Amino acid sequence: MKNTFLITAFTGILLLASCGKEQKKRGLDYDKLKQELALNSEQAQKFDALTANYKQIMQENKAANTSEGGQLNRVAFFSKMEEIYQKQTAEIASFLDENQLKTYNAFMSKNTRKRQRYNDELLATIKTNLELNEEQAKVLEAANNAFEKEFYDAHDIYHGNSELAAEYWRKYDNQRKSAIESTLSEKQIMEFRELVKKEKSPSEK
Repeated sequence: MKNTFLITAFTGILLLASCGKEQKKRGLDYDKLKQELALNSEQAQKFDALTANYKQIMQENKAANTSEGGQLNRVAFFSKMEEIYQKQTAEIASFLDENQLKTYNAFMSKNTRKRQRYNDELLATIKTNLELNEEQAKVLEAANNAFEKEFYDAHDIYHGNSELAAEYWRKYDNQRKSAIESTLSEKQIMEFRELVKKEKSPSEK
């Protein structure tokens, strides 16, 4: 009886510890960011008010993109999060000095999830450097969008397994590249491969 109680109690402690870790993993640690920025009292007051507002906006975004069955539309969710972070950065930048802004941008780059796709800057570079025509540009956008959707749709399969996640990422990345390269000349293909060679799965970065 005593052993059973001890096992039950120990299991409960492990679950609580696990939940605590999960809570720490979720969301940005704004207290840590605040310390790194070394804000003065006026800046701290603005920072607290602004981040509290954006935390609420982020929660609303998650709720808006979660189905009644609890399924998160990750493409729509992360797309909106990207927009939210951009707006938050613009507002916070208005009361930070140059060094503080560098610290803020470095923290956000390290601690926020990036959308799994070629970002807008890379897309623009590809279009410009390769001098894509209208049809090629459409294929580039469509293949990139398809990659993002396929990778997120497989989330429940690879979740928690970084090796499997990387395997799925490479699989869909190869499909994305094949679709794009099917419309390119040999010269464009070489330039394209050079531009995207640094793109890797989250677990490989």
